[in-house]
Amino acid sequence: MENAPPLSETLQSRIKNARRLAIIGIGDEFIPADRLGMSVAREIEQRQLPDIRFFLAGTVPESITGPLRRYQPEHVLFLDAADMGARPGTIAVIEPGQIQASLVSTHVLPLSVVMEYVERETGAGVTLLGIQPDLTGADKDLSDADRKYMNRNLRVLAEVLRNR
Repeated sequence: MENAPPLSETLQSRIKNARRLAIIGIGDEFIPADRLGMSVAREIEQRQLPDIRFFLAGTVPESITGPLRRYQPEHVLFLDAADMGARPGTIAVIEPGQIQASLVSTHVLPLSVVMEYVERETGAGVTLLGIQPDLTGADKDLSDADRKYMNRNLRVLAEVLRNR
């Protein structure tokens, strides 16, 4: 993973040895700036990585708590659009104290509340991965250059998930 973004080291340390991993895609698919969590989850799912179950929660991440408890993951990755002040297409770990300030939120419950609940109820580690949208226009998708950049980050993410 030469020249990998900082995502790789941070995420590797969090999911190391997690045999059962859950990935939760979050966002409103009708809003380009908010759909990235769902899009990235689907793109990772297509790579058919072992021992990972995918849940597409849309704008109600609390809706997956029952199926998630039944799956009994060792670690849960939430994927959501987040304004991190970074280049569009950036994927990065968002620390718990940064959650409220960075999410492009269309959720019914605050994501921090859902994450705390999942951690408490499943005993799994929980990590939020933010994906930086292009916020220059509410209805703007990533440019081709930013999409290529995000795809590079997706390759790094998939490699980390594969080698955990």
